[in-house]
Amino acid sequence: MGDNPSRSVNATAGDLSVTSRHAQGAGSGASPSSYQEPPLGGGGALPKKARFSIETGFRGLSTAAGAMVLVIIIAIAVFLVSKAVPALQDNTANFLTEKKWFPNDAQPVFGIAALAFGTVLSSVIALIIAVPIALAIALFLSHYAPKRLATPLGFVIDLLAAVPSVVFGLWGRDVLQQPVRDFSVWLNHYFGWLPIFGGEGPFGQSIMLGGLVLAIMVLPIVTSLSREVFQQTPGMNEEAALALGATRWEMIRTAVLPYGKPGVIAAVMLGLGRALGETIALALTLGITFNISFNLIQNGGNSIAANIANTFGEANSVGRGALIASGLVLFAITLVVNMTARAIIYRRREFRDSAA
Repeated sequence: MGDNPSRSVNATAGDLSVTSRHAQGAGSGASPSSYQEPPLGGGGALPKKARFSIETGFRGLSTAAGAMVLVIIIAIAVFLVSKAVPALQDNTANFLTEKKWFPNDAQPVFGIAALAFGTVLSSVIALIIAVPIALAIALFLSHYAPKRLATPLGFVIDLLAAVPSVVFGLWGRDVLQQPVRDFSVWLNHYFGWLPIFGGEGPFGQSIMLGGLVLAIMVLPIVTSLSREVFQQTPGMNEEAALALGATRWEMIRTAVLPYGKPGVIAAVMLGLGRALGETIALALTLGITFNISFNLIQNGGNSIAANIANTFGEANSVGRGALIASGLVLFAITLVVNMTARAIIYRRREFRDSAA
């Protein structure tokens, strides 16, 4: 009946086992003595991880880049301090509380109080105007507008962020100044009993005009970032809210806005940073005075950056040092704003959970 494979009988277990000669693969020329049973568990040991890999190199480059940012920030701070100290030593007034700015006099008198106040006030007004409009536009583009309309509108808003600040400043001075003056007269006539709308005039080149121009400049930044954040909301969260009977606005209020809070805060802080450091637009629209007043419609107002742009050309050595010292204050304000925003984001647990 032909050759049968040789088998050995295991007397203990009572089963038949094929000899190693027939356990080899067919057609292999290896001798029976060279066969080895494969190790238990299969596959063998995993290959050792390379000491230097692409991931290790990328991690090193990222760490070096982060460290370089810190080095640059420290270098900027050291430069500002070294250039500002001689002027501060020659100053005959308190730099933090003095409102006057006469650093070129024989007896220099200058302070940052009025400039810092105008910088913060104009930036806050810009955010009050821009943030609600920006969030409304972002929600419309991400959850209400059809795609064929949302896409081109999104491109147009992104392009607004690329417009130079001098263009906004010239547009505000030549186009918006007259409407703002007329509106200021109306506010003064009917609401002049409020300190922010009081005064005898003239009106026009005021904190209101500067804040409005800053709001237009901040609007595309806050809108674009908020729109991207709202579009990242998990679809399951939105569908769950709608499945429970929520309207579209209720779905946005309960699913989209809580998820996007960290991103919205980051967008607002970036907009605030843009407003705090704006130079030419405010230099062209403010009345350039050195006083502290909450009046929004009367001519006046000033900022640190605008003052640097307006007075740097005629400043002597002490005056340049004074301007650098004011830049140091603006640098510190920006750092405080960003650190505060970071603390707000990471302090509340719901922010961390939604950002994860």
